[in-house]
Amino acid sequence: MFIDTHCHLDAAEFNGQGAAAAERAAANGVHRVIIPAVSVDNFSSVAALGRFGGYALGIHPLFVPDAAEKDLEVLRQSVNQALADPHFVAVGEIGLDFFVPELTTPEMREKQTYFYREQCKIARDAGLPVLLHVRRSVDPILKTLRQITPKGGIAHAFNGSDQQAEIFIQLGFKLGFGGALTYTRALQIRRLATNLPLSAIVLETDSPDISPNWLAAGQNSPEQLPRIAQVLAELRGISIEQLAQQTTRNAYDVLPRLIRNDSA
Repeated sequence: MFIDTHCHLDAAEFNGQGAAAAERAAANGVHRVIIPAVSVDNFSSVAALGRFGGYALGIHPLFVPDAAEKDLEVLRQSVNQALADPHFVAVGEIGLDFFVPELTTPEMREKQTYFYREQCKIARDAGLPVLLHVRRSVDPILKTLRQITPKGGIAHAFNGSDQQAEIFIQLGFKLGFGGALTYTRALQIRRLATNLPLSAIVLETDSPDISPNWLAAGQNSPEQLPRIAQVLAELRGISIEQLAQQTTRNAYDVLPRLIRNDSA
């Protein structure tokens, strides 16, 4: 059994067929998918798809430019209400993106940082883990985590240094790896995925994004996870069964609200 810890099933690329994609994934051994929100506008859609594993609520840094202060209060209220839903597992996708040029102006860096910190506080107050977007922003992400200390979480699409990985692990985080590791030129990601403790790794697709090397951009889906996992198992020199068992255990450990499956 596999768990896709990061999958945008409600994205436009799925053409409203996210449920069908989740069902195909389940038939392929992916029995849980976690769907993070990106803005207050898709809170209801990710909650509706949460029955396929779990969902998170948050404001993605790419959506921060159009977000308003009131959206943070909507998030806080939505999180408090969602605590009654057994499929609600985390606050996310939140974080910082200092790769996209329009998000790197002083004004946008400040706004991103403010929204990230406030969302970490919401997670901390609710006792929830966070699903983190970390792109060219590992150190400021870690700085806030040391100050606000939510209940662990996942650093999605991790691509930092060994030292940064160790700090995340010490703070109670798992590190997400997916389709990028299937590219032979992704030397740093493949090295990290091979050498980090297996107990620190969770699997993800980021569907429909971060397609593996056998798919065109924007065509990724959760049913690809076992094949991605096979690549990682070969890199680490372990069986696919061992990888599935440990990464599934890791996902349950870091997302304690995630409903367990007896076959895990």
